[in-house]
Amino acid sequence: MKDNQVMHMHGGDLDAIEKKYGIPKNEIIDFSGNINPMGFPQSVKNELIKNIDIISTYPDKNYCALRESIARYTGADAADVTVGNGSTELISVFIKSENPKKSVIMAPAYSEYENELKNLGSEIFYFPLEEKEDFKLNLPRLLNALTPDIDLLVICNPNNPTGTAVTTCEMEEILIHCKNNGTSVMVDETYIEFSDILDQICSIPLTKKYDNLFVIRGIAKFFAAPGLRLGYGITKSAAFHSLIAQNQNPWSVNILASFAGERLFADKDFISRGKELISRERKKALEEISSWKNIKAYPSQSNFILLKLLTDKTNAAEIFEKLIAQKMLVRDAASFMFLDESYLRFCIMKPEDNKRLLDELKKITE
Repeated sequence: MKDNQVMHMHGGDLDAIEKKYGIPKNEIIDFSGNINPMGFPQSVKNELIKNIDIISTYPDKNYCALRESIARYTGADAADVTVGNGSTELISVFIKSENPKKSVIMAPAYSEYENELKNLGSEIFYFPLEEKEDFKLNLPRLLNALTPDIDLLVICNPNNPTGTAVTTCEMEEILIHCKNNGTSVMVDETYIEFSDILDQICSIPLTKKYDNLFVIRGIAKFFAAPGLRLGYGITKSAAFHSLIAQNQNPWSVNILASFAGERLFADKDFISRGKELISRERKKALEEISSWKNIKAYPSQSNFILLKLLTDKTNAAEIFEKLIAQKMLVRDAASFMFLDESYLRFCIMKPEDNKRLLDELKKITE
């Protein structure tokens, strides 16, 4: 594997890092994977241990209890909820249900949207969030770009890797415009639970009014469970529900993921503590970096922070190498659309780990 492939790979690929650098993966502090440092909720872990014998049974093929749990958590209608083998499966099925000839992706963005659209032969256009605007949405410019020939708009909210967010009011303007043009909108809310203003940026309430909207979430990041592979989507789109009923493998969500999902969303203590930890540590990190002269940090509504180097004495690749030597893994963000070797991203971890990273970053750059 080439060096730049390792640095630019999907965040959290510790096996590849271990193989290349010879560092046991359990010794690496992973600031690249964007996973809640609190780990998987202990309450649900205990329930899984006590009920491990459920692996000898099939899940409910309709996942009624799981979908009801998600509906209570999100405020959505249970009939509009579907579940899948991670959010990646649902992204793929929704894009296939739309089969867009022309698509717009708000960028920089997660690469899986592009991969799925390319597999269908869709013509892809990128709507750039501009650095001069701190990567915040310029709504009039987006609406002008969404011409009637665009079949699908893809938005990550809060956006990865910028951490910026589209408000619910802005999203409704987008949906009205797109509805008039016959354009569908897919909103990936993978990171929204880390936000301080979730109720101001959440699109799920809009699914009750607009059938051209599909909202995706999962449990990989906030609930620290990427290995369970549980994603969920919310939409009134009849085409999507019909396609997933026809094409999704039976029991796409395994029994352990289904059992956990029925309980995860009710753990209010974990949810509250997780939000408080990320909010507090994010504010501390942004305040600390604001005093530095060689790095700019962009305000974030997620559990990660995008940085831009303001000096030419080093670059993101060199910083990656220096930090991995200290067993700290960050994301060199140069592989994201519209970014370059001056950008890197790190996620919020435990307080002592965050301090260690910031201390080392300051030594390298300041």
